[in-house]
Amino acid sequence: MFGPINKKPALLTPVGILILGVLYALVWFGSLDYRHLIPSDEGRYAEIAREMLVSGDWITPRYHDYKYFFKPPLQLWATVIAFDWFGVGEWQARLWGALTGFLTILFVGYTSTRLDGARAGWIAAVALAASPMWIISGHVNSLDMALSAFLASALCALLLAQDSKTTNGTRGWMLLCWTFMALATLSKGLIGAALPTLVLIAYSLSAWDWRIWKRLHIVSGLLLFFAITAPWFIVMSIRHPEFFEFFFIHEHFERFTQDTHRRPGPIYFFVPLLVAGFLPFLFQLPGAVIEAWKARQGHFSSGWMLVCWFVIIFAFFSVSRSKLPGYIIPIFPALAMLVGRYLDRQLGQTNVLPISWILQTACFAIVGFVGFFFLSFVGVQAQPDEITAYAEYTQWIAVALVILIFFSGVAAWQARRNGITSIASLAIGFYLTSMVAGTGHETLGRAVSGVDLASRVRHAIPADAPIYSVRILDHTLPFYLGRTMIMVEFPDELQFGVDQEPERWAPTLNDFIERWKAQSNAYALMVPSQYAELERLGLPMEIVDRDSRRIIVKHPSTATSPESPR
Repeated sequence: MFGPINKKPALLTPVGILILGVLYALVWFGSLDYRHLIPSDEGRYAEIAREMLVSGDWITPRYHDYKYFFKPPLQLWATVIAFDWFGVGEWQARLWGALTGFLTILFVGYTSTRLDGARAGWIAAVALAASPMWIISGHVNSLDMALSAFLASALCALLLAQDSKTTNGTRGWMLLCWTFMALATLSKGLIGAALPTLVLIAYSLSAWDWRIWKRLHIVSGLLLFFAITAPWFIVMSIRHPEFFEFFFIHEHFERFTQDTHRRPGPIYFFVPLLVAGFLPFLFQLPGAVIEAWKARQGHFSSGWMLVCWFVIIFAFFSVSRSKLPGYIIPIFPALAMLVGRYLDRQLGQTNVLPISWILQTACFAIVGFVGFFFLSFVGVQAQPDEITAYAEYTQWIAVALVILIFFSGVAAWQARRNGITSIASLAIGFYLTSMVAGTGHETLGRAVSGVDLASRVRHAIPADAPIYSVRILDHTLPFYLGRTMIMVEFPDELQFGVDQEPERWAPTLNDFIERWKAQSNAYALMVPSQYAELERLGLPMEIVDRDSRRIIVKHPSTATSPESPR
């Protein structure tokens, strides 16, 4: 570890850190309510939580009132609490992911500070705070952020436990590690315990450090782990005997080994996501990994543990038969800590960064300039009714590029004057660039969300009217309508639910047609092409309202609502 810097940079003082953290938090949380929910995760998990709130059943997750046993309930519980306290809405649906993601940044900074010093901890927190994948994931209502946050927290607690000089300290941090693994398991399943176990095995083999297993407090840790996780799984298995096979076999083993969910991808699927997701500090990774490799033997090596975390998780999901972008989010906190210690050593006592950093930041500014030449391609595949929305989104991207150019240029200029300020400038630039580009997606996402259609028809549909979803599973409209729907012929991911309770759906289009003719108060949701098909079949329908993607119809015998239909 290098000696202290002669003059501590203002950004490393308590006041500087506080101001930077408050400003970051204001932008982080202040943007949660700007965008409307988009398919599929955002609408799905918001709607499941809404149904749980309405039903009062906190044990059995349901989607459109069908059994939905794909994931554990921790995030649903947190969202139900947010809905209950603050009302049902977009920012409330995103709050849990945003909160866990933000707190993880703080915990990563604290852990790196304990392990490598205050400056390394500050850089680690800044590196994670500027990682585009972490930023975007923290503002999307999906399970990936909370899972990643708890996994990263388990990693941090493990590192602090192994670094502790006292027995009580080791025990306390390890019990916290087991707690975080339990919360990760309650967030998205057995992956919350499986991934840390695989990392430990890989670390022990590659560093030949088997003594670590004696410091894990396995017996007390397992008791704590099962005390937190087992109750819900036991109650679910008692209430629903079909739960065990579906959740543990179908959702874990088959998802990893088979194309059950139709989410295949090549072995290199996550490489572009790694590059884009950690772009600001990507070029520091090779040096950080080499440095950790050299220090891996002879004693516990936190650096090598971080490398194993990154490599094992990245490899695990790369060989999986089911791939989604959010799967590798847990690697970014480890990468941030690696970069934190590496850049800390590069800064040394002079607080000056090498020429390679200047070239790196200058290249980002050049990339920003080049980006303007590709703005015309943003809406190249836009449908006629989407041209205006894409034109508006192009303006947001242009602003994001200007931000990237400006802050990258400032970072390059500051590199030989004040390395800490240069790092902060680059991080601020990427943070604001990601936030502007992500927030601006509302210009495209609003139409996808269906919020405008829902606001027009919500009060026109009687509370006792059945609503059919004809050959479509819309993941956002039900949330904005505040209503569940009866699936027709194509249940999509609700196949398990309709199999368990077949009386709750219409298995064929003909079955729907018969029910429709018999239910004079029925409504239905469908895509325009489906409406045209039913119109050719002579099915009596009256359009209530529509947008570019959906049509809501009612039975002509339904009494006219106070609001005139469109």
